[in-house]
Amino acid sequence: MMTIGDAARHSGVSARMIRHYEKLGLLPKATRSGSGYRFFGESDLRTLDFIRRARDLGFAVEDIARLMNLWQNRRRRSADVKRLVQRHLRRLEEKSDEIEDMRRALRHLVTHCHGNERPDCPIIEDLSRGGGRKTGARSAG
Repeated sequence: MMTIGDAARHSGVSARMIRHYEKLGLLPKATRSGSGYRFFGESDLRTLDFIRRARDLGFAVEDIARLMNLWQNRRRRSADVKRLVQRHLRRLEEKSDEIEDMRRALRHLVTHCHGNERPDCPIIEDLSRGGGRKTGARSAG
């Protein structure tokens, strides 16, 4: 058994996040000493490793809970795991496309800004147009 500090060092998950995961129910309630200290075992470390890796891959807490349920269910169907991960991958790809659009728009704006002592600035002009229009993102091509 190890303290929360030891578990944090071994897992790479901060003590604060360990308490948070415990509160969310991702991590079982820790065994406590008579003085209230939390103690964690090897299975807790495996769970923390699982959570940390899922977080590193960008999964939301709700999806991590689903993945953990599937992980702990020896009768799970890999198709269920795959479907969940495919949905996450689609969201990441959509986000990546959005980021690429932003990069294109910013690259376009930076290219067209002289960056000199004059007040004229296409970046400021574009930002001041506001609205829902995505200027530059599509036309920068």
